[in-house]
This record gives sequence, C-alpha cells and structure tokens, in this order.
Amino acid sequence: MSSETNLTDAALEADIRVEQSVHRRNPGIHNGEETVRAAKGGAGGHISSSSIDEELPLLEASGEEDGAPREALWSGMEDFEGLPWWKRPSVFWMLLPFLFSTIAFGGIAVPKLQLVLNLICREVLADRSVNDPGFVLVPVVFGAENPQCRVPEVQARVAQFSLFGNLISGILSAIASPKLGALSDRYGRKRIIAITNIGMLSGEIITIFAATYPETFHVNWILVGFFFDGICGSFIAAMALAHSYATDCTPPYKRNVAFGYFHGCLFTGIAVGPIIAGYIIKATGDVRSMFYIALGSHIMFILFLGFIIPESLSKKRQQAAREKHKREKERFAPATDWINQLRQFNLLEPLKILFPKGPGSSPAVRRNLILLSAVDTIMFGVGMGAISVIIIYVDFMFGWGTFEASKFVSIVNSCRVVCLLVILPLITRIVRGKASTRPQRNTGSDNFELYLIRTSIVFDTVGFLGYTLSREGRWFILSGAIASIGGMGSPTLQSALTKHVPPDQTGQLLGATGLLHALARVIAPTIFNALYSVTVGKFTQAVFVLLTATFAVAFGFSLFVRPHVYIEVPESSPERENEDGRVTEHSDADDVPII
Repeated sequence: MSSETNLTDAALEADIRVEQSVHRRNPGIHNGEETVRAAKGGAGGHISSSSIDEELPLLEASGEEDGAPREALWSGMEDFEGLPWWKRPSVFWMLLPFLFSTIAFGGIAVPKLQLVLNLICREVLADRSVNDPGFVLVPVVFGAENPQCRVPEVQARVAQFSLFGNLISGILSAIASPKLGALSDRYGRKRIIAITNIGMLSGEIITIFAATYPETFHVNWILVGFFFDGICGSFIAAMALAHSYATDCTPPYKRNVAFGYFHGCLFTGIAVGPIIAGYIIKATGDVRSMFYIALGSHIMFILFLGFIIPESLSKKRQQAAREKHKREKERFAPATDWINQLRQFNLLEPLKILFPKGPGSSPAVRRNLILLSAVDTIMFGVGMGAISVIIIYVDFMFGWGTFEASKFVSIVNSCRVVCLLVILPLITRIVRGKASTRPQRNTGSDNFELYLIRTSIVFDTVGFLGYTLSREGRWFILSGAIASIGGMGSPTLQSALTKHVPPDQTGQLLGATGLLHALARVIAPTIFNALYSVTVGKFTQAVFVLLTATFAVAFGFSLFVRPHVYIEVPESSPERENEDGRVTEHSDADDVPII
C-alpha cells in the first residue's frame, strides 16, 4: 500500500510540475495545482508544493510539446483492461483484411471497365447489324482484344456510362457516409464497416451476373451495383470507418502513423491490384475470375469482422453515445414539425460538426476544423481528379502506352507506400520518441503534425510544378515520386482532425469528411477533365498550373491552423463522466501563437 501511495504521489507531483511550467509561460492558462491537490486530498494523502522543482522542463514532465496545455488523459483502452489480447482492439487486427479488400478494389477497376466496354460494344454492334444488312457482325469475346469495339460510338457510350456510375455512387456515398459515421459512434465500428462491405459485395454479385448472363442482365444492371455501393458508403465510408476504429484504440500521438498504415494499404492495392488482376485473367482466360476473387475478399472481410476482429467501442461508450443522440433529438421536438423534418434531408447538415457551438467550443476550434477539413478535401480532390488527367496527358505528351503508364503508376504509388509505411513511422518515432508508460494526453493538433502537413503540401506543390515543367518522361516520373512524398499529409490531416473532438464524436467527424471526399470525388474530376479538354493542344499544361495553384492555396490555409486547441468537454456533462471521469483544463486557444 505504501509503494502504491508513493507512485501516486510521484504522478501527482509530476502533473503539478506540468501545470506550473505552463502557467509561467502563459498566465492565462488555468492553474491545475488546486485541482490535483484536491484530488490528492480527497484520497486521504498530502502534497507539498514547496518540494516541487519549478524548473523541470515541460517535455520531461509530460512527454508533450513545449507550451502545450494540460489536457484530458486519453483513456480509450481503459474499458478493455484485463481482457486477453485477442479481445483487445488494435489497428493491426484490421490491416490484413483491409489490405486484401484494397487489392480487390484496385484489381477490378480495369476489368470492370473492360467488361462494360464489351457489353456496350455487343449492344452497339447488334443494333448496327439489325439496321445495316451488309454489316458483318464480329463476336465480342470477354477478356480478349476486340478491335471492332474501337469506334467513337462505343467510346462515347462507355464514357457516359462511367459518368453515370460515378455520379450515382458519389452522390449516394455523400449522403450515406456521414450517417454511417454517426451510427458507428452509437452501435460500434464493426457492424457499420460490415455494411460498407455488403454494399461492395452486392455490386460484385450483380457484375458477375451481368458478365455470365449478358442476354438476361442488361449492362445497366451494373448501375444498380453502383447504387448499392453508394448507398452503403462505398470505399470512402470504409476508409473513414477504418480511421474511426484506429482512433478508438490508438493514442493521439500515434494516430498519424495508424492512419498512414491504412493509406499505405489503399495505395498498395491501387499499385499491385491491377498487376495481380492482369496475371489472374491471363492465367484463367476469364475476366470474371477477378470478380469472384473480389467477392471472396469482401466475404472474408465480413467474416473477420464477425468472428475475429474485436470491437473498438465498448458497450459503455456506445450506450453513452446513444443517450447523447437521444437528448439531441429531443431538443428538436416536436418531430412532426415540417421544418425539423426538412432538416433531416439537408445534405450538408452533417457538416455542422465542423462548426461546433456551445460549451467547450471556441472560435479557434471552429477555425481549425474548417481549415483542416478544407485542406484535407483539397488534397483528396486533387488526388482523385488528377489520376485520369495524368494518364491521358502522358499518352498525348510522351506517347506512353498501357505498359509505360502502368509502370509510372506503379512507381509513384510504390514511393507513396514507402513514405506511409516506413518514413512516416520513422519520423514520428524520432520526433515523439518511444511510447511513454504514463497515460497519454490529448493536446489537440500539435506542432509536429502541423509541420508535417505543411511539408507534405510543399512536396505536392513541387511535384505538380514538376509535372507542369517536364518535357521528358524521366522528369515527369521524378516529379511523380516527389509528389508521392506529400501522401504523408492525408493521414496526418485525418489524425489532426480527430484530436479536436471528443471520442464519442469521432465517427460523426470522419463521416463529415467522408461527405466532403464524396463531393470532391464527383466535382474535382469533372472540373479538371473539362479544363484539360478545352486546353489540350493549346496550353496543355494548364490543368497542372491549376493543380499547383490549388496546393498553394491549401498551404496558405494551413498557416492559420493553431496548435493545442480542441473541444473541451464540460466537467458536468454525462459524456465527460463516461469518457474518463477526469477534469479537463484547457488554455485559451487564442493565446497560443501560430508556429
């Protein structure tokens, strides 16, 4: 008992050292010595402030950055203490099945487009043979070269079909992603992630039927698959929910690394998926084989979720989130009021979490959330919108065929994966040091994350400037490798965003970013492809000038993000008691300088 008391005394004294050091740096910060002494006194102990070394550096006392305020201890894993390892959530439970899912996602992209092209070609040629008796109908063979399909009418209809598919999936996922994110806060991450995989699984089943029975299942049935994919959130919601799972079981200082693992899996799937699919289709001689493998990957993921992967949200936290949601719904009673009913159909309603009001919020928090989400959306939108333009551009400028373009995509994505899985964890370890044995504190977005975000944007800007200036293929590849270093910015941005809200709002926040990503998925490619179409042959690099300028704007936004601010959960709120039972003391965000 005596040793336990001594350990408690040491921990409490260290906490007071942190408070006094911060108080000297910023007198506006609340002094937590009385709080700690009261807690100590309530436990029947004593503490002597005269014995405290007031010159103890802040970094040594807390393991946090110099100047960071004393914040609430992160206690995300407290509800799982004492459980065996196979029942404790960890980001590593999710990585392997997620990797297989992303490889399947990347692997079916080209075969699906080829299947749609072949199905539409069959229809166009059949109609032409009916209207033109002299036309010789050459059969279309799935998975084989079909030169008879290389006609403008087929190409135009395939482009139109792809546009409809992306619009259906993108708009529906924009509606569904925030809802699914909020539901995951109340009912757990696993079952909602399973829902997203069921949507993708349904799409693969419909695609297989369309490929197997083309006379019965018209090509437009594949659009129904896009509908199921979108209404279940698509890969955008799956990525956001995976980040929510990682947030639940990862301390704040390591979240950028955890999110980087998921981004690494995604780009690994995009890089190697098409190559694997090509070899599988070549070996089997059947384009449907890749869809069967993708179907199996989704089934495997769902089985992993049901029987192996532990839930990251405890029953207590789920119940607390449901009670909070119930109270919020009661605030808008009566439910029959048509204005309140209309609010439920507002597509942008989930974005209100980016502008929080009420106890615990502040102008600095709102500014940070808006700026960080804007930068995150810009980086995602540019990444999604630039892919197709780059592939078309290298064919026009350098005469690259499928092999050269595939090699370029593989090189760039391989560099991105190395940055996410090797360089980002290494930099984080060097800067933050080895994990502390003391409880981790949430300090909001810190200076390290902001430096990393800004540096990543600089690499993206330099890379796209290189695209603009390159007149040889080797320099274009080098520019792509430089831009790939900027891939470290996306997981860091997501990590920084989660550190601004309480744990019971993580899913809602990432659902809102999923909405922005879904909108960017629809809008960005449309803008960039339209610009390229009107400038190609005149000022072909105009689209890259715009992309470079867009990154410059994102960098400007990042300069106004302040470190060490977050939503302070009021001491008397039920959520606070359910979260960790501790008192959060927080500095005035406006007193923290921009660094």
